Amino acid sequence: MNPFKELSLKIYILFSLILFVAILGWYEYYSHLRHLENEFDKLFPSIFKIGETFWEYATVADRRTGELKLFTDTIASMKIYLVSISISAFLGSLFGLVMGLFPIFRAIFYYFINFLANVPPLAILPILLIMFGVGFISKIALISIGIFPVITLMIYNEVISTPKEELVKARTLGFSNFELAYKIILPKSLPSIIESIRVVNGTVWLLLIAAEAISATQGLGYRIFLVRRYMSMDVIFGYVLWIVVLAFLIDFILKTFNKKLFPWYIKRD
Repeated sequence: MNPFKELSLKIYILFSLILFVAILGWYEYYSHLRHLENEFDKLFPSIFKIGETFWEYATVADRRTGELKLFTDTIASMKIYLVSISISAFLGSLFGLVMGLFPIFRAIFYYFINFLANVPPLAILPILLIMFGVGFISKIALISIGIFPVITLMIYNEVISTPKEELVKARTLGFSNFELAYKIILPKSLPSIIESIRVVNGTVWLLLIAAEAISATQGLGYRIFLVRRYMSMDVIFGYVLWIVVLAFLIDFILKTFNKKLFPWYIKRD
């Protein structure tokens, strides 16, 4: 038997489902044991209790505000997510392109971008809160600082990996630097831009939840850290799983988008 032989997608899915079911089964069994010892145990609510609470947050309006908490929190978090990703992807693509194409821009920005890539974003969160307050802008700034350098360097590496022959042929045909950038380099880099967003997807959620936990009045991270003081683990588990689902869906959509539009761009998943 060849241990390096690729297995079919169905086998991957089957093994993954078995693992998930095993983990859920262990959790439910452990939760049951704890509730036999203490029926008021809140640390490990049953899966049924988690589902019941999640459904309540998704369908029952809040008595004070009249809003559906899960819907309101999701919209608030997704708004920050999408704005942050859009700004970072645009600036990262722009800087990555000009750094890869023009040595003068590479000399000016390359080491500075590398420096930013090594700055722990959460360490500068207090500075951002002082500068921009506790509102929308400070969260956008935090996430952008955290992922913009990563996207920039990924696009830069994609640009400099372009075969020299392609550039020489384009210049022979009379392409200007601007035409070279948007007619050849940019189309070639589009799937890498999408791939870079997939790479930073988890980091964006990490920074978003951390920012909402510290300074927010709504959002998924805000809700998680609000209810922790009441030991409402049924709410926390439900929200965490919902965040995982959202992150997975975003990754799946981006992956599918890349496969459909750029079938020649092959990355192993």
